Amino acid sequence: MTDDARRALVRRLDLVAELDDDDRAAIMKLPVTTKDVEADVDIVREGEEVNQCCVLVEGFTCRYRDIRDGKRQIIAFHVPGDIPDLHSLHIHRMDHSFASTTRSRIGFVPHSAIWDLCMSRQRVAAALWLETLIDGAMFREWIVGLGRRTGKSRTAHLLCELAVRLRAVGLAPGDVLHLPLTQHELADALGLTVVTVNRVLQEFKQEGLLDRERSRLTIKNWSALARAGDFDLNYLHMRLPVSMDRQPASAD
Repeated sequence: MTDDARRALVRRLDLVAELDDDDRAAIMKLPVTTKDVEADVDIVREGEEVNQCCVLVEGFTCRYRDIRDGKRQIIAFHVPGDIPDLHSLHIHRMDHSFASTTRSRIGFVPHSAIWDLCMSRQRVAAALWLETLIDGAMFREWIVGLGRRTGKSRTAHLLCELAVRLRAVGLAPGDVLHLPLTQHELADALGLTVVTVNRVLQEFKQEGLLDRERSRLTIKNWSALARAGDFDLNYLHMRLPVSMDRQPASAD
C-alpha cells in the first residue's frame, strides 16, 4: 500500500515536470505511512501544527474554512496523486482544514524526508515548487468564478476542471467520471445554495450536457459544458498529451 502512495506521487509530478528515472526511483524510496479514513473525517484541522505532508492515494478530499455562523466554504477539491498540504513544508500551522469527502486512503510523508529529497534531487524540488504554484493558479481561477461567474457558469467550470484532473490520472474513462460529491459539498465549493445547485444540474441534464446518477457523472457534450463554464485548462499547467488537450472528447 505504501508503494501505491509513492506511485501516485510520481504520476502526479510527471504531469507537471520532467523527471528522470533516478528522480522517480528516489521518490519511490520515500518513507510513507498509509491510513484509510472514512468519509467526512478531518485529516488535519485548522490551527494544528504538522510535520508531515499528505498524498491522496484513493478517494476524494477537500480543503475548507468554517466561518462564525457555522457555514463552510470549500476552497479546493483533491483527486488521487494530489499533495493537499505541501505548503506545510514552510507554513507549519494550518490556516484551514483538510478532510475526506468519501472513504479515502492517505499517505503521510515526514517533512524531513521531503526536505532531504529536495536537497538531493533538484528536479524533484522544482516539481514540488511548481505544484505549489499550480495550487495558487487554481485558487485564482476559483476566485474569478466566485466573484464574476454566474452560478451556472461556475458549476460548469468546476465540473470541467474535475473531469480534466480525473482524466489526467486515469480515473475518468471516456466521458464518464466517478464524482463522489454531494450537492451540499458542491454548494459549499460554489458559494451557492443546495437548491440552486440542484436546479443547475437539472438544467444541464435537460440541455443534454450531462447526466448524473449518484456519484456517476456522464458528460454528453463537452464543448457545450466548457463554453458554459468559460473553461480553459491552461491554468492547470499539466503536461498533457495532445490527444488529451480537449478531453473528455464528447460529440457536440
